[in-house]
Amino acid sequence: MRTTWLLWLAGVAVGLTLVACSSDAPAGFVNIGMKDNFFTRDVTRIEVGDTVRFVNQGDAPHNAIARDQWSTGEAAGDIEFAVMDPGGRIDLTFDTEGIYEYYCSLHGTPEGEGMAAVLVVGDLDYQASPKAPAEPVADWTGRTLNVPDDHPTIQNAVDAAEPGDLVLVAPAPQDDEHLAPDGAYVYKEQVDVRTPYITIRGTDRNEVVVDGEFERPNGFNVAAADGVAIENITARHATINGFFWTSLTGYRGSYLTAYNNGVYGIYAFDSVDGLLEYSYASGSPDAGFYIGQCDPCDAVIDHSVAEWNGLGYSGTNASGNLFLVRSTWRDNHAGIAPNSLDSELLPPAHDVTIVGNVIVGSGNDEAPALETQYIASGHGIVLPGVLDSTIERNLVVNSDRVGIRVTPMLDDNFWMSGGNRIADNVVRGSGHADLAVGGPGLDGDCFEGNDVSTTLPPGLDLFQQCDGLRLPWRWDLTTFTGLAGQFAQAAGVGFPYGDWQTVRAPPDQAQMPGGVDAPVVPAYDVFATYDLDVDTIEVPTSTDLDAAAAPSREVTIMGVPLAAGFWPAFFGLYAWVLPFVLLAAWTALALWDIARREDLSKGVAIGWIAAVLLIPFLGPILYHVAARSPLPGWLRGAMVGGGLLAYLVILGVGAVVGGIV
Repeated sequence: MRTTWLLWLAGVAVGLTLVACSSDAPAGFVNIGMKDNFFTRDVTRIEVGDTVRFVNQGDAPHNAIARDQWSTGEAAGDIEFAVMDPGGRIDLTFDTEGIYEYYCSLHGTPEGEGMAAVLVVGDLDYQASPKAPAEPVADWTGRTLNVPDDHPTIQNAVDAAEPGDLVLVAPAPQDDEHLAPDGAYVYKEQVDVRTPYITIRGTDRNEVVVDGEFERPNGFNVAAADGVAIENITARHATINGFFWTSLTGYRGSYLTAYNNGVYGIYAFDSVDGLLEYSYASGSPDAGFYIGQCDPCDAVIDHSVAEWNGLGYSGTNASGNLFLVRSTWRDNHAGIAPNSLDSELLPPAHDVTIVGNVIVGSGNDEAPALETQYIASGHGIVLPGVLDSTIERNLVVNSDRVGIRVTPMLDDNFWMSGGNRIADNVVRGSGHADLAVGGPGLDGDCFEGNDVSTTLPPGLDLFQQCDGLRLPWRWDLTTFTGLAGQFAQAAGVGFPYGDWQTVRAPPDQAQMPGGVDAPVVPAYDVFATYDLDVDTIEVPTSTDLDAAAAPSREVTIMGVPLAAGFWPAFFGLYAWVLPFVLLAAWTALALWDIARREDLSKGVAIGWIAAVLLIPFLGPILYHVAARSPLPGWLRGAMVGGGLLAYLVILGVGAVVGGIV
């Protein structure tokens, strides 16, 4: 009955959210959503004179451009790169018949690769022409294009390269053209890669720097070019991404450094068969490392470091053969956060393997972040709406809130977690709990062999074993209400975070072994040929664990943290504690009434006592409604109906004022 009640409550919350957020477009309008990173309509057909409303429904900036014809940036006086921030919208009316191929300049190409779609205005025939994939190239051609000796810019060399070639980049010339304000000599460009199966390599990881000057969207933008490997290079100061692969098969990033980039550090989207290894990312408001919208991903992140980001790792709707191993995630708002969202295709996320990582100091308020990251802040590993994943042999230390948390995710849909295995982890110094499972949730989350001090619900390793005892009490609603409260806190009064442009630059990072003379291997058949034996990875025993001080333990009432801010406490108390206060009042009044009634036989009285005590919520309500109590009807109605109404009103007003709906 408890599960039924809470699922009903979650359904009411979801319904209120959907009603509050839904809005039909006016007559004559067609909505085209921009999500991360696709348009919600591949082909849109409208009549001449109709209006298209572009709405950015994602978490990253986007635009729509039909080259030399129109763009969503025209209102800003920049047809090429003006962007709409999340939540932005613009209306364009089309008075001329035509077929318009458009794309997002940040996440697609004019050739229709990546984030691209088609608008057909008028009664015209249109059939999409599928593009034949490029022929795989597994070996180096032996040809090297040198920058700056043979080609003045990296872009020039990339444009001249053929599949299988090596673009070898030396440090930028020491002249005024390449001088940055901090005294470094850098390449001031965005490198757009459209040629498949090339390798781009720096001769010195720390000296070969691509600088966006806080003006250009990406350091490296690899769109629909299969098999591109980038090695031993730094990308910084881009307004969106340091390194970006999108809509392709085969990618590798080795010994990369990405810092102080406006959204993501190292990012692979709608791409499969990849490896990110021995790389570093810091100063990213969204995530240092990101793999999104792939199933199966066939991807690995190994021996890498993410620090001072909103999330160390984020993986929206990234599923299947996805491994995060032997890496360090420190001093981020949150460490590792695979997740399910409706803003990208292929939800829910599932089958993610997280093994042998060090996660330390999650909850760093000085790290940059976006509003959407705050719900995860303070978590070492958090699984919102994630299914059938493996979290084993990780060392999670000094998380402000929860070391490892499983929780549902509320977006356009309500994504419940389940089937996750959390085993043999070492978790220390968590402010709220070392392990927590939030609900409502699906069955199958199991825990065993974890070295922890506190769990919510209590005794997860004892009562939710993977191969033994499993009690029906599977989750704790305070986990979900706490996340709702953090969302409201971020949307309302805000939360502390740092400026991505001023996060300190990292120290020099390790060079790629072999450097210039290392074997040249295009990113072909990457996942199948990578030597990874997860079973041999052990729990890390140490490494830089003094990077963050242990947080103080949170003061809680019935699992509700009281010092996490007004809205987390509000939703915890009213969504979680108040129902039990009402239950206690209804139960006490019913038992008192039964005890004083002389019109009930002993058997009937015992039956009602059993119903009141053994059927939570519904038992006391049933007594007050159907037992013909001598208590005045107005009193019983006020106690039961008024209590329920007050609960819904308080929670609904809180959701609106707090910014949840």
